[in-house]
Amino acid sequence: MTKKMTGFCLIIFFISFPLFSQQDTEAARRDIIQYGTETEITGLIQVLRAEKTDYLDNELINLIQTSRNQRILTGVFGFFGEREKSGLEERAMKAITERDDETNETVISAMEYLGRMKSAEAVPVILSLLDTEERRFLSVGFRAVGLASSADKTTADETAEFLVDYYLYREPGDNRSVIINAIGATGSSVGVPFLTDIATNTDERIPIRMAALDSLSKIGDPDGLDAILLCVSTNDPNVRSAAVAALGPFSGAAVESAILDGFRDSYYRTRLAAAQASRERKLVSAVPYLRFRAERDDVPNVKDEAIRALGAIATAEAIEILETLFKERRNPDRVRILAADMLSKNAGGRHFNQFMIELEESRTRNQTSLYNGLLRVVGEAVVEGNTSDVEGLARRFMQSGTAIEKLYGLDMALNNNLRNLREEIITLARERNESIARRARRTAESLGIEIPEE
Repeated sequence: MTKKMTGFCLIIFFISFPLFSQQDTEAARRDIIQYGTETEITGLIQVLRAEKTDYLDNELINLIQTSRNQRILTGVFGFFGEREKSGLEERAMKAITERDDETNETVISAMEYLGRMKSAEAVPVILSLLDTEERRFLSVGFRAVGLASSADKTTADETAEFLVDYYLYREPGDNRSVIINAIGATGSSVGVPFLTDIATNTDERIPIRMAALDSLSKIGDPDGLDAILLCVSTNDPNVRSAAVAALGPFSGAAVESAILDGFRDSYYRTRLAAAQASRERKLVSAVPYLRFRAERDDVPNVKDEAIRALGAIATAEAIEILETLFKERRNPDRVRILAADMLSKNAGGRHFNQFMIELEESRTRNQTSLYNGLLRVVGEAVVEGNTSDVEGLARRFMQSGTAIEKLYGLDMALNNNLRNLREEIITLARERNESIARRARRTAESLGIEIPEE
């Protein structure tokens, strides 16, 4: 191995598996940001992403103010955008206005970031770019400007008007669906007449009509409801399923009837859409239909969505159905795990003991998939009232569990405010495994536990 390769491997090893103290590790990471190569910096960003940590955000913000390195810029824009973390708006707008000095990838990642941040002040900058009709940026630009404008009603209305005009009087090319989706993302009622015309036009291409229905749903204006209901009974199954899915934000007897009717559709996407709409509206009258689908539908995705809808509706009847689905050991693992997840989100304390029983049963029987799924459920559970069961399990995980069990034990301590686990948390904060140690330090800080000097 060459000296250069050896040095690189050591850097990656140091980032992923530090052998020194927390202070040494953080100092080394700051040095990488200040002096490292693009490969080292993007590697560090991946580690920070996996650790879900933000303590180096200010250093990354400073880094990209002067850098024009495409890999660094796209890496940082992506890292901040997926967390919706502000601080890069000015640099992103600069990348767009000075795009001749930037790579295409940098400009695209800058627009994506501004869209995710719903940055209304960036809308004029993105619209100016779209006005140039530079085809390399159109698709991302349309998506970004729709999202960015949604934070301000006046800006949203102006943007929707621009997008409708662009669709009708310019050359949208392959971006017709993208523009329609962007109009929906603005949330502006200005686009509703345009979208209803497209949705009900039987001569229009199916994907375009489906995009229009989805956008009408995102806007949620009652003026768009008649067009959606009209499409519920269309002959094309894809348009029909899109119309049922679009009913979620709306109310009324006609809407409820259309959703329930969707459960009878032989096309599975329409049944899936009916379950999604029931979940969004918390439609109590759909519970018997959802039970039938959760137990008997031959399409796994429909089963899953029916279970999620039962969890969202969460009436006594819905909870009872979820309990039955979870306890029946002949059910597929994915059904039991999802039912447990819904029970945990609604009444975690009431079912936690049963979760522990089934967790131990799956471990004993080497049912790895079921065990890992239930492990995630108990790790995320928030228990109100008596926390003795969750505390006992968390202690066992932290004292003698695998690496992943220790991490979930820390999550359980944090989620349920288990300060009695102080000693276990302090012990894990000194683990050689840096992922565990860092999680333990964050948990201790959140719970107000001081870690004494060794």
